Amino acid sequence: MSGAALGLEIVFVFFLALFLLHRYGDFKKQHRLVIIATLLAWYLCFLIVFILPLDVSTTIYNRCKLAVNSSPAESNGSYVTLAPSKQKCFKPWSYIPDGIMPIFWRVVYWTSQFLTWILLPFMQSYARSGGFSITGKIKTALIENAIYYGTYLLIFGAFLIYVAVNPNFNLQWNQLQTIGIAAANTWGLFLLVLLLGYGLVEIPRSHWNGAKRGYLLMKTYFKAAKLMTEKADAEENLEDIMEEVRKVSESIKYNHPLRKCVDTILKKCPTEYQERMGRNMDDYEDFDERQNSYPSEKSLAKLHKQVIYSVQRHRRTQVQWQILLEQAFYLEDVAKNESSATRQFVHTFHSQEPENKIIQYFYTPTVEWYWECLLRPWFYRVLAVVLATFSVVVVWSECTFFSTKPVLSLFAVFIQLAEKTYNYIYIEMACFLTIFFLSICVYSTVFRIRVFNYYYLASHHQTDAYSLLFSGMLFCRLTPPLCLNFLGLTHMDATISHKNTQPTAYTSIMGSMRVLSFIADGFYIYYPMLVVILCIATYFSLGTRCLNLLGFQQFMGDSEMTSDLIDEGKELIRREKRKRQRQEEGETRRREWKERYGNRDDSTRSRAVHTDQKESSFSETNANRPLSKYTRSNGRTERDRIELLQDAEPLDFNADSVNDDPLESDSGR
Repeated sequence: MSGAALGLEIVFVFFLALFLLHRYGDFKKQHRLVIIATLLAWYLCFLIVFILPLDVSTTIYNRCKLAVNSSPAESNGSYVTLAPSKQKCFKPWSYIPDGIMPIFWRVVYWTSQFLTWILLPFMQSYARSGGFSITGKIKTALIENAIYYGTYLLIFGAFLIYVAVNPNFNLQWNQLQTIGIAAANTWGLFLLVLLLGYGLVEIPRSHWNGAKRGYLLMKTYFKAAKLMTEKADAEENLEDIMEEVRKVSESIKYNHPLRKCVDTILKKCPTEYQERMGRNMDDYEDFDERQNSYPSEKSLAKLHKQVIYSVQRHRRTQVQWQILLEQAFYLEDVAKNESSATRQFVHTFHSQEPENKIIQYFYTPTVEWYWECLLRPWFYRVLAVVLATFSVVVVWSECTFFSTKPVLSLFAVFIQLAEKTYNYIYIEMACFLTIFFLSICVYSTVFRIRVFNYYYLASHHQTDAYSLLFSGMLFCRLTPPLCLNFLGLTHMDATISHKNTQPTAYTSIMGSMRVLSFIADGFYIYYPMLVVILCIATYFSLGTRCLNLLGFQQFMGDSEMTSDLIDEGKELIRREKRKRQRQEEGETRRREWKERYGNRDDSTRSRAVHTDQKESSFSETNANRPLSKYTRSNGRTERDRIELLQDAEPLDFNADSVNDDPLESDSGR
C-alpha cells in the first residue's frame, strides 16, 4: 500500500480533469493541442490539491520516526527533534517512500510554471490569430507576447537587482530560483486573496438562495432578458460579418492568389451562409481584366479572426438560450407542483433527451416530487449553514495563523491534536477537507467570473480556446500559493511556525523564503488578512452595486432596472412556452392523424399506383390513338387527394368571409 494511494489519486484526478474539460470544451471542434495543454494544466493543479494531504501525513510520520530514533544528545542541530513518544509510530496506509515526493513535486511544479508563463500565453495568441498558415500564426503570437514576456523579465530583473545590491546576500543558483518562485507566488497570492474573499461568502449564500424557489425563478427571468439582448447582438454581429465575407467572396474569384484564404474563411462560416454564398460563385472571371481594389492578406486574416469569434459567440448564445429555457420551464413546474395534492411531479413538457431507464425506474414522479418540493430546500439550507461555518473558520484562521504561542488558527489546532495521537486518517481527512474547501472557493470563482466576451467559461461544450487556455493559466498561478497558504494555516510551513522541524516535501522545493525577508515576514503573513474586508464587501454586494452604477446590469432585488428586466424575461419565457406548446400540439395532431388515417392513406396511395400502371400499359398499347378528354381514374384520385388536404387543413373562421363554392370568388370578375 506504500504507493497505491498515490497511484489511485493520480488516475482519479486525471479522469476528474478530463470530465470537467469535456463539460466545458469541445473535443471534436477545438484543436488537439489546445485540449491537451488545457487538460495538462487542469490535471497538474488538481493533482497538487489531492496529493498534498498525503505529503502532510508522510511528513508527520517521518517526524515521529525521527523523534523515536533520536535523542536530544544526538541532535546535530539541523532538526529539533521532539520528545520520544511512548507509543510506536505506526506507518500510515498512504505512506510514500522517501525520495519519491521531492521528485514528484519538482516535476509537477516546474511543468505547471512552464505552462502558465511560457506555453499557454503563446498558445492563446496562436489560437486567436487569424493567420492562414502555421508560420503566420506563430509570427503573430510572438509579436503579441513580446510585451507580455518583457514585463515579466522587468519584474524578475527588479528582484534580481534588489538581491544583488543587498550586501547580506551572495547570489547563487538556489537563491535565484527562490527569487523566481517568490515572484510567482506573490503574484498568485495577490489574486488568490481576491478570489477567496468572494468565494467564501458567495458559495454559502448561493446555496442558501438555492432553497428559495421564487428567488431562483426571478433570477432566471433576469438572465433570460440579458441573454436575449446578448443573443440578438450576436446575431446582428454575425450578419454584419457574413455580409463582409460575401463581399470579399464576390470580389476575389477562383483564379485569384488569395482565393485559398477566402475558402478557409468560408469553411468557418455556418452551413446556411456557405450555401447562400455558393450560389453566386458559378461564374469564372479573370481578376487581371478589371482594375479592382482587392483586400490584402492582413485584412483577410483580421476578417478570419472576426468570423471565428462571431460564429463561436452566436453558437454559444443559441445553446445557452435553450438551456435557460429548460431551466425556466422546470422551475415553473416546481412552483406549480408544490401545491399538488397527488404528490406526483408533473412536467409541462417532456424531456427532449432520452432518459436513462435505470434513473427513470428509481426516480419516479413521486420521488421527484418529494425531492424537489420537500427535501431539496432543506438540504440546501443545511449545506449552506455547513459551508458558512467553514467560511468563518477560514477567515478566523487567515487572520490568526501567524500566531504560534498560543496557536489561534483552528486548522493548526486540529492538526496538532491529531499529530499527538498519530491518527493519520483524521489528519488526511482534515487536510483534504480544508484544502478542498479552499480550492472550491477559488476555482468556482474562476469558473464564474466573466471579462466581457474575452474570458468566459461556458458549460455544454461552449467555451472557446482562448478562455480554456486562460483558465489553465489561472489555475497554474493560483494553486502553488493556495497550497502554501494551506500549509501556513496548519503550521506545517516552517516560515510560519518558526520551528526548525522537518519540512514537507512540497515546502522543500520552494526553497527558503528568507532570501526576501520583506515578503516572507510581511506580505505572506499580513496580506491574507485582507480577506476580511473582501468578505464584508461581498456580503453587502458592493461590487455588484458598483457594476450596476456603471451600466452593467446585475441582479439586485431593490433595483428598478432589475424589476424591469425580470418582467421582460417573464414575458419572453411565456412567449417561448406558448411556442413550445403549439409545436407539441401540432405534433400530437399529426401523430393522431397518422394513427387514424394511416391505413386509408396507404390504400389510396396503392390504388393510385395501380391506376398509373394501368394507364401506362394502356398508353403503350394505344400510342397512336388520341388521348381521351377526361381520365376517370385520375379524376377520382385527385378528388381523394383534395378531400384529404381539405380535412387536414382546418378552416379559418376568423376570416372576413367564408365561401362554400370556390367559384364564387370569381363572381366579381
